[in-house]
Amino acid sequence: MNHRTLYPRLAVLICASLISCASSLLAQTERTVRILFLNGPAEAPEKIHLHASTDPALAGAAQEVELPRLNLSPPYVLPAGDITLSLAPQALPADQAAPATSPKIQVPATTNEFYLLLAHDPTNKDVPMRMQIIPANPDSFQKGQMLWYNLTSTRVGGQVGSQKLDMKPQSRAILDAPASGNEDYNVNLSYYIAGRQDLYPLCETKWTHDPRSRSIYFIINQPGSRAPRVMGFPDYREPEKKPE
Repeated sequence: MNHRTLYPRLAVLICASLISCASSLLAQTERTVRILFLNGPAEAPEKIHLHASTDPALAGAAQEVELPRLNLSPPYVLPAGDITLSLAPQALPADQAAPATSPKIQVPATTNEFYLLLAHDPTNKDVPMRMQIIPANPDSFQKGQMLWYNLTSTRVGGQVGSQKLDMKPQSRAILDAPASGNEDYNVNLSYYIAGRQDLYPLCETKWTHDPRSRSIYFIINQPGSRAPRVMGFPDYREPEKKPE
């Protein structure tokens, strides 16, 4: 065999392999966000333009996104690196500065997957919203787990399937899978009222566990009631199809 012929072939094969690996890594690390407008009023828009820029002084590329109240939006792809997100009613030129009234938030390069929680902000007359980043990188928030956020000043706790929950006011926690398979499990939650020692029942029910899905739960204030409210959202994503 002619070694002079063999070595170029090996080089081509190695390069092709490296390109394939790099493409695979890029696919695995694609940055995505899902959006939730948790307390969006009835008159709020159902869609808005989300701008993402690697230059904080510029608006960056825009895409129209959904603003669901009772479920997570579809996943949207965002650029890698340190980026600035801003909201605007219409798409802005990428090389134009976002208006001072546009809500803005920084996303660090290390946050590859996250939720964007929107809240109503009546102090902003132009775009009455504010944003909060909820990191959800798969290495720290895995399939079957539950991510809990207590957005109230009330302590909530109890039993969630096989897991114990104890949420102090304004706290965050990740629970491991509450059941072993695709099955129902018992949920029994109570809450404290500030200045009192008694426990007050919040909910006693059954939920269904899907080991293919992650879930995010919010404990929020309920207008006109001293009892908080629990809202949960499953995050199931179709597995990527392998090329044939």
